[in-house]
Amino acid sequence: MDRPLHGLQVVECASFVAGPTGGMTLAQLGASVVRIDPIGGGADHRRWPVVGNGAGPADAESYYWTSLNKGKRSVAVDMRSDEGRELVTGLITAPGPDRGVLVDNVVGRRWMSNDVLVGQRSDLVHVRVQGYPDGRPAVDYTVNAEVGIPGITGTEEGGAPVNHVLPAWDLVTGLSVSTAVLAALYERSRTGRGAYVELALADVALAGVANLGWLSEAAERGGERPRHGNHVYGSFGVDFACSDGPRVMVVALTPAQWAALRTVTGTEEVFAALEQALDADLTAESDRYRLRDTIAAILKPWFAARDYATVSDELDSARVLWSRYQGMSDVVASHRAGSHPVLSDMALPGDAGSSITARSPMRWNGEHGGTGEAPELGRDTDEVLADVLGLGSGEIAALHDRGIVAGP
Repeated sequence: MDRPLHGLQVVECASFVAGPTGGMTLAQLGASVVRIDPIGGGADHRRWPVVGNGAGPADAESYYWTSLNKGKRSVAVDMRSDEGRELVTGLITAPGPDRGVLVDNVVGRRWMSNDVLVGQRSDLVHVRVQGYPDGRPAVDYTVNAEVGIPGITGTEEGGAPVNHVLPAWDLVTGLSVSTAVLAALYERSRTGRGAYVELALADVALAGVANLGWLSEAAERGGERPRHGNHVYGSFGVDFACSDGPRVMVVALTPAQWAALRTVTGTEEVFAALEQALDADLTAESDRYRLRDTIAAILKPWFAARDYATVSDELDSARVLWSRYQGMSDVVASHRAGSHPVLSDMALPGDAGSSITARSPMRWNGEHGGTGEAPELGRDTDEVLADVLGLGSGEIAALHDRGIVAGP
């Protein structure tokens, strides 16, 4: 089916996570996203994880690169040459109401600066991803360290900061990229004006922790929030082990969830006595948080006396908010069994096999939409140059001969 952005053309000149995530989101919504790649690939072209887990050839396909760039067309250009830069500028500023959109994260390319490009197309929509607002480089793992999250993550014993492996700020930035593009296009449709939107990863991280109230809390405390391991901050939630080994995360954010947990575990009278003895009201999140260790100690024997199957059945029947801890291999097995419609297998270029990737999590009229084809470096060079710039086969062949562009 046609997606809502069908007909829109976006040029993407970005690497790693944030920019490509923005382009991928637009592509999954139906936009035609043209990636501008350097001949031979950028710094992220073979980034791990790769086919063979690094034990195969150095040019093994990257699960990372192919998944973040699926559904896009790749044009491989020598951007160090005047001719290559002219081609890229032409693709970015091509005329037409559904063109003139650029997503990039480039640094130091004067010819791709906004003022130069606007000289070629005044209504250009240009979204630039940065590390810091002043243009200095940064990545998710460095800005996450700076906003304080690793210092409040980990066990109560503390010690060294604990990084997490998810590049959350990159992903949020990528979604912000797609939001900025759509907002700028809406403005252009009403006013005819283009827009230059700068989006710094460091600002996204700062905005995130500030909007959650965490900076205000630190200011009032005059210091850092303590670490609490797997406990949910400000409420009740923690992990428990079942008798046969699996662990489950149980959360009680609301009075109804707390009542369900007490009922299924048969601990109503115990907690009523606890409330009276400690002058507490465990229907309040603040008191459940304050007494989290005591509550966990009371509940622990119930889980320890039951295997996972029993725990699962009883918690579900009582409508408790919970989930099992799984490894990613468990998620793969569930996908193979057809449990996750948002996931899909995607064939990799050549004979490299397939990868597990995702459709758009947005369901339009009940449908996730297609996955999108895996990209191949430079595969769409000739097609895009012909379609967008109107170059003939002889002109394109001459560009190949001079090393200005490349195919797969």
